[in-house]
Amino acid sequence: MSSIESYIKIARDIIEGYIPDLETFQDLSCTADRGVFHLMAGADLIREAFFERHIHLCSICNAKSGQCSEDCKFCAQSKFHTTDIDVYPMIDKDELHRCAGEFVETAVQRCSIVTSGKGLSQGEVRHVGDAVSELSLEKMSYCASLGIIDQQDMDYLKSKGVTRYHHNLETCKSHFDAVCTTHSYDDRVSTIKKAKQAGLSVCSGDIFGVGETMDQVLELALELKELDVDSVPVNFLTPIKGTPLGEENRLTPLRCLKIISLMRYVLPEKDIIICGGRVPNLKMLQPFVFHAGASGIMTGNYLTTEGNQLEQDINMIEQAGFKPRQKISPA
Repeated sequence: MSSIESYIKIARDIIEGYIPDLETFQDLSCTADRGVFHLMAGADLIREAFFERHIHLCSICNAKSGQCSEDCKFCAQSKFHTTDIDVYPMIDKDELHRCAGEFVETAVQRCSIVTSGKGLSQGEVRHVGDAVSELSLEKMSYCASLGIIDQQDMDYLKSKGVTRYHHNLETCKSHFDAVCTTHSYDDRVSTIKKAKQAGLSVCSGDIFGVGETMDQVLELALELKELDVDSVPVNFLTPIKGTPLGEENRLTPLRCLKIISLMRYVLPEKDIIICGGRVPNLKMLQPFVFHAGASGIMTGNYLTTEGNQLEQDINMIEQAGFKPRQKISPA
């Protein structure tokens, strides 16, 4: 695939409802660096068709940090790795309210309460759910990212006003064992299905730069399509000293834009939200994420690394010719 016209034709077909075959998706994934901006032109058309120029903003609240029992090779919070991060147990309700409510009066639409560990105890899940029920649910939508929990806990979160569950696949099935060995890919898929069963929308994505090939990027995108998740967070590895991937540096700004664009072709109607690693990996090309097909960004700090602050991100959005998506009251 060499001409910009070929990418535009595929994009227009997708907008009309046509789903490309696997060979076409594979051709898109093989786009060379010199063709990334041609690939982006089609992704930009698709994003414009489904989301216009409105950018979703979300944030996170790190409610429990460190001492995770899982061995994910990229993660600074794993107890298997020696890293210099803040470690603390579940925060109390007042602190959770403060953290989760930080952006209530801003353009940020969602806040996700995130905890470390394979999953929470039933009591901890109820602590989070009860705290959310006391927040201003008319001005902000709340998500939970509490690991692998059971159906009863999902139902409880839903009953307390949580509207979305976040649970990343992290990477595709064929690469999962190279990234994590203490739980399985199927455990993660099962958790997503439980959230959907509870009536929660699902935010599930990935972290790139952990040794995956572009074929595996496509594999993951197709897996997310099959699961029919509602929102796809795209993270890029920020190497953390003390983790097995602490010296890795496999990403370039153009590869990041290529990954975002491919995700948009495969998942045309889903929110694609650029999250961790956006600043250090995209560098000067950061504003181009929207032209590559992204319809949202996470603002503020991440779990163990710093991000742009809200004012910086709004300035970037507006200078790129977009605007924050209008806030609506949660259903």
